[in-house]
Amino acid sequence: MQFRHLILACSLLTGAVAPLHAQAPFDASRIKVSWEVVENNHKGKAQFLSAFTIVNKGKTAFPSKGWQLYFNFVRSIKEGATTGGVMAAHVNGDLYKISPADNNKGIAPGDSLRIEMVADAWAVNFTDAPDGLYLVWDKEPAKGYRLPPLEIRPSTQPKQYLRFPGDKTALTTPADVYAQNKNIKDIPAEQLPLVFPTPQEVVPGTGAYALQTGIQINAAPVFAKEAACLADELGKLLGAKPATGSGNGIALEQDASLAPEAYSLQVTPQGVSIKAADGAGMFYGIQTLKSILPPASWAGVQKTIRVPAIQVKDAPRYGYRAFMLDVSRNFHSKQDVFRLLELMALYKLNVFHFHLTDDEGWRLEIPGLPELTQVGGRRGHTVDEKDHLLPSYGSGPEVTDTAGSGFYTRQDFLEILKYATDRHITVIPEIETPGHARAAVKAMEARYAKLEAQGKHAEATQYLLSDLQDKSVYHSVQNWNDNVINVALPSVYTFLDKVVEELQAYYKEAGAPLEYVHMGGDEVPAGVWTKSPVVAALMQQDKTIKNTDDLWYYYYGKVYSLLKARGLKQYGWEEMGMRKTSVDGKPHYIPNPDFSNNGFMVDVWNNVMGGGAEDLAYRLANANYKVVLSGVSNMYFDMAYMKSFEEPGFYWGGFVDIDKPFYFIPENYYKNSKVDALGNRLNPDIFKGKDPLTAYGAGNIVGVQGLLWSETVKNSARMEYMILPKLLGLAERAWAKNPEWATEKDSARSEELYNKAWNTFVNVVGKRELVRLDHYNGGYNYRIPTPGLQVNNGAVSANIQLPGFTLRYTTDGKEPDNKSKIYTGPITEKGTIRFKAFDTRGRGSRTATIINPLRAQTLSKGSDL
Repeated sequence: MQFRHLILACSLLTGAVAPLHAQAPFDASRIKVSWEVVENNHKGKAQFLSAFTIVNKGKTAFPSKGWQLYFNFVRSIKEGATTGGVMAAHVNGDLYKISPADNNKGIAPGDSLRIEMVADAWAVNFTDAPDGLYLVWDKEPAKGYRLPPLEIRPSTQPKQYLRFPGDKTALTTPADVYAQNKNIKDIPAEQLPLVFPTPQEVVPGTGAYALQTGIQINAAPVFAKEAACLADELGKLLGAKPATGSGNGIALEQDASLAPEAYSLQVTPQGVSIKAADGAGMFYGIQTLKSILPPASWAGVQKTIRVPAIQVKDAPRYGYRAFMLDVSRNFHSKQDVFRLLELMALYKLNVFHFHLTDDEGWRLEIPGLPELTQVGGRRGHTVDEKDHLLPSYGSGPEVTDTAGSGFYTRQDFLEILKYATDRHITVIPEIETPGHARAAVKAMEARYAKLEAQGKHAEATQYLLSDLQDKSVYHSVQNWNDNVINVALPSVYTFLDKVVEELQAYYKEAGAPLEYVHMGGDEVPAGVWTKSPVVAALMQQDKTIKNTDDLWYYYYGKVYSLLKARGLKQYGWEEMGMRKTSVDGKPHYIPNPDFSNNGFMVDVWNNVMGGGAEDLAYRLANANYKVVLSGVSNMYFDMAYMKSFEEPGFYWGGFVDIDKPFYFIPENYYKNSKVDALGNRLNPDIFKGKDPLTAYGAGNIVGVQGLLWSETVKNSARMEYMILPKLLGLAERAWAKNPEWATEKDSARSEELYNKAWNTFVNVVGKRELVRLDHYNGGYNYRIPTPGLQVNNGAVSANIQLPGFTLRYTTDGKEPDNKSKIYTGPITEKGTIRFKAFDTRGRGSRTATIINPLRAQTLSKGSDL
């Protein structure tokens, strides 16, 4: 899942400047800070040099001492390698501080200070920059003053964006994009498939049914809820809800012969009939009816909507079609969750994996344990973390920051559960343990301190998650030194049982199903528990625990029993199902045979191409673990779309555009993997010796999952930008049957079939689905692809990944807007030409720029995007 963070980044600073405080020696709003990458591969090592430039825009000198500058930076800064008269120190996690050295001279009015620092790995895009800068004065250590937004200077030179000497992937140019899109052909909208995701069987009909006010919905009693949902949707389109009755219009009928989630739909000029055995199947039939409506139907109230005649027989490929949202690293509101659930429902995804807890935040109210949200659900500057957690991912000094602080109240969570259940979406809560648990650990330590001070020792220790005498030294991948639950404490299991009990109460009250609880299980760092007195005592008592590695199996055995006693099943990250052993004296991990018959379900995230564990999902499935394919190479939507300084997101697992989930072959992803994590063309030899998925193992692949980790995602606009349109590739692969190109043995024929399918898919997405999403549910902030550009023989040609957008351009140096010239074919204007793609609302893509020189010539490379 998150071993990825060795090469992570944090997001761009946003937020208001803190008001001037009476005791502050200097007005923080008068400080202007910029940051830039100086060079990657600094001194020939896997490290990079970057620089802050601090400008004093005030009228008085910035002092030479008495202050500390805090910021978040997920790269590990090398202490002792900082210039500029300052010292850098790691606080915890991704929080660092810079303090003035003895030779610091302050900053005179109008003057500046340059600070250079060396950090691990490299930096490529703007979300690799430091974030959340704030000042703390020595005389006022409990107060932080946020600085104005950081200016991040673009990386334009190879030494700034190439990661190391062997990095062959430069920043993506318009010419690169043009080449990627060169085989995409424009398909007229009337020739495109009407139903998305692709159904099992479709037979086009003749004529159309006129959908208008006055129609009636005639539903079998078992489908009353689905009928009400359809009436609400049609009411938005027609201006009045259809009545329910027995008249002509739309019939929702029960057909017990159909499989769960299956449906049939028939549209004739006389009306619409949808049949299903269960509510889920009926719901998906309704989504298909919405899919065949003209995409512009949601732009406003219609008098009549013509529904093309059609017959559809359909059922999903996988019963588990999931999306995971992380709300711990940065919080996302209840409304954001509703919008995501609505999107999932439209595209027939049926599992919402809710990553509610992690090191940086506990986001769900648990009755009886208020500290979990009062302390673990808030972030801000602090000297002791008794009231809230440290800032992370640029959340800054104020606990009012809506990305860093926030949680779902009891009522919020009940509403989310009911909203999802009404849309046939199962919500699986994740309580991350035993690693990635810092928010819970610190919250329970604060609870302990409060109750211990009141002399209530038994209550203080009841839910304690840490051994207060533990002297173990470790650092997690995210650089925390205190984020792991101590699994030898009996109070840990009291805590977990309390949380699970309250979860069950929530689900029961909401009328929502709860079968699995996701209990985390990844990235417990080396060194943990080694110097814990309670661990030593447990090992003395239980001779089956011979070393700290054995505590892993001890813990998950107890968690399994705890959940089983409550009638629940265990779910977690892949490490939960692994056992550490050795081969030729070297550490080696195998599927744990002790747990393989317990019905464990695991998310397998580590399929980094070229990383060595490409076959891990198949090994676990072959070993009888239920596997949800959640691989970073195709399904991590927090990965940047492409290598561009202006494109947000991480890239440690590769760049993930809509093609990655689309071309994913669940049961043989070796076949269609195209590039490695660095973007280089993949050498098929990396799969030699890797385990294939057996016929037995294929029965253990329960489904696929898209995931959005939120380190760089602070608001709803960025959230939807990262999810869409990638989610459409996920939806197609989760629902549609195995495509012909996936099973074709002849490689040339397979490539031909793939290109044809890809061409149809991108036209459907651009001309139907994104047009629908321009207005559906108020409209979504999907990413509009950046145009590709090419100069050839004095003419500029443009193309786009998703046909259907309007391409506009300027030649006068101005940014294109929705009134600029429309591109209809190659243009011969000279000079600097700027292009943007626009949707039906007038939203534009990022700008693509190219130079058409005065003298005609063929250029092989365009300007940067």
